[in-house]
Amino acid sequence: MRGVGTVLALVILATVVATFARRWRIPAPSLLVVAGLAVALLPGTPEIEISPQIIGLVVLPPLLYASAVEMPARELRAVWKPVGILAIGLVLASAAAVAVVAVLLTPLPWQMAFVLGAVLASTDPVAVTALGRRLALPPRVQVLVQAESLFNDATSLVLVRVAAGVAVASAAAHWGAAGGEFLLLAGGGTVIGAAVAGVIALIRRRTEDPVLETVIALVTPYAAYLLAEIAHTSGVTSCVVAGVILGGRGDRLTNARIRLQLHAVYGTVVFILESVVFSLIGLALPAEVRALGHGNRTWPLYALAVAVTLVAVRLLWLAPLSALVQRRGGTGRVNWRVPMVLTWAGTRGVMPLAAALSVPEVMSNGAPLAGRPLVLVLTTSVVVVTLVVQGFTLAPVVRRSGIAVEPAHTAREEAQARSHLAHAGLARLEELAELEAVPEVVVDQLRRGLTTRLEDARDRLAESDGDGGADGAPAESADLVYRQLRRDLIAVETTELQRLYDAHRISDTTRRRLQRSLDLEEARLADT
Repeated sequence: MRGVGTVLALVILATVVATFARRWRIPAPSLLVVAGLAVALLPGTPEIEISPQIIGLVVLPPLLYASAVEMPARELRAVWKPVGILAIGLVLASAAAVAVVAVLLTPLPWQMAFVLGAVLASTDPVAVTALGRRLALPPRVQVLVQAESLFNDATSLVLVRVAAGVAVASAAAHWGAAGGEFLLLAGGGTVIGAAVAGVIALIRRRTEDPVLETVIALVTPYAAYLLAEIAHTSGVTSCVVAGVILGGRGDRLTNARIRLQLHAVYGTVVFILESVVFSLIGLALPAEVRALGHGNRTWPLYALAVAVTLVAVRLLWLAPLSALVQRRGGTGRVNWRVPMVLTWAGTRGVMPLAAALSVPEVMSNGAPLAGRPLVLVLTTSVVVVTLVVQGFTLAPVVRRSGIAVEPAHTAREEAQARSHLAHAGLARLEELAELEAVPEVVVDQLRRGLTTRLEDARDRLAESDGDGGADGAPAESADLVYRQLRRDLIAVETTELQRLYDAHRISDTTRRRLQRSLDLEEARLADT
């Protein structure tokens, strides 16, 4: 019961903090980490121990899958080369640099310094996606950051296994075997993820039940992850590959109603899991520090040195890579603000913490693994530092870089797309009218609706061009007025529906069915 109560308390805390974060327009992960740390420092707060099994089997699969589903395949194909360089080269460079710094500055033996470097070498897809969700980054930059964080975990996972094996057995690293293990993890995970995606796609094409579709969508990441882990390959890679494939086919697998439901359900699941896991990071740090004892009071300086090292190595790696890509693209003058944004967006989060927790506690001879508590403290501290410092300052860095996509540009792009869609609909409607396959009254009604939408798109384009009216006030189209009035009428109908139910004039079944109909219409009005 205590564990259930702790989970419920975390959900309530995380929900409240995340709600305020959205209202204040600040990154929710950063505020959640701070809130968790503050709660952990309060007198009487019970110690929280994070289980690697809970993170690996319960939390990570749906969060990784949700991040992968959002990955646009077109932009991913355009940046696959730099993603590959970052997912392998930058991970190796970061691990080596952190290991060297740890050997020089901390009391860690070289084996555990190597473990620390491997654990912190890769950026975290959960943190990167959560922080970048509200940023107005150009599409390719956003995809590059997210794709790197999704695909660099196989490299980091191999390094962690090799480093942990060296630390536990006190043996030399077998890099030839490590290369084969990387191919097994990444290649096997890719094959299993693609196979799971293929099977799920076949099932979903033959399913139109919203409840069954929701269950399938929730089970998919766990199936991909567990099958890959059972086959001793990378569950992370399998989950990511399945998400990328199914995300690109989502529009062809389900209808609009099911997509609305899946979006709502997955949005709720991701919100709860992200909120709880980032709160846990802050809650776990004080307990880990107390377990460390009083012999290492300089651990904050070690953590700061490691965090600075990660940022510096990332910048030194990204600057020449970005310059090379821009020059090959024929952009002429190199924009050095791009690597700065990419560097600052490379936060650590849940994945490094799970990797550190997976390191064995004892050596092969049964003796305690020296340095493991300090590795846990430094890993959690670096995660907290990156989420707080980089998380709170990432949006200002993006704005000052000048590469952010302006809201006016986005609005104009959307208005142009609406105009094209209305034109296409009108053209098809005229074809049907000429064939006399549809009653004229229906054609007139549809024509008026499409014409109104076309006029609305033109009004929005005129506003974005600065000629929305002589007095500068935006021109309010008939479609906007219609939607506002219809929403007002839906509110009146909802009130009347509740009155009929309270007066015992309709059953609960009827009330729920009619309320569902009103909710769907209101959702359609919000999306048009």
